[in-house]
Amino acid sequence: MKKQAITPDKLPNWIREMNLPLSYAIRAGSFVFVSGCAGFRTRETGAPIEGIEAQTRETLELTKDTLEAAGSSLDKVVKATVFLRNAQDFLKMNQVYREFFPKDPPARTAIVAGLILPEILVEIECMAIV
Repeated sequence: MKKQAITPDKLPNWIREMNLPLSYAIRAGSFVFVSGCAGFRTRETGAPIEGIEAQTRETLELTKDTLEAAGSSLDKVVKATVFLRNAQDFLKMNQVYREFFPKDPPARTAIVAGLILPEILVEIECMAIV
């Protein structure tokens, strides 16, 4: 099975400038594996995004763009993992998450974790079919 690295065209410049040693997604066969996305800065200016709802929304928009670049979509996600900095953000994150997965949401795990940067409140990775 061949694998293909995916970098979405809509990837914000501030992410490109980080030059991280990872693929934003890997397409392998009929699956796409999306690296953890964290929408903690605006796309346009890179200014900080405050609050769990706004960060969850931007994180899922980045995930959506990545999936589409790989030939998939949010409605084809079969498994997601959500990493939260604070357990008390779980309900607010779920409210936004539900907007993106209104019907037949994917299997999911939610974990409270010390995320890599203190301003990151949520990070989401997923697997989808193509």
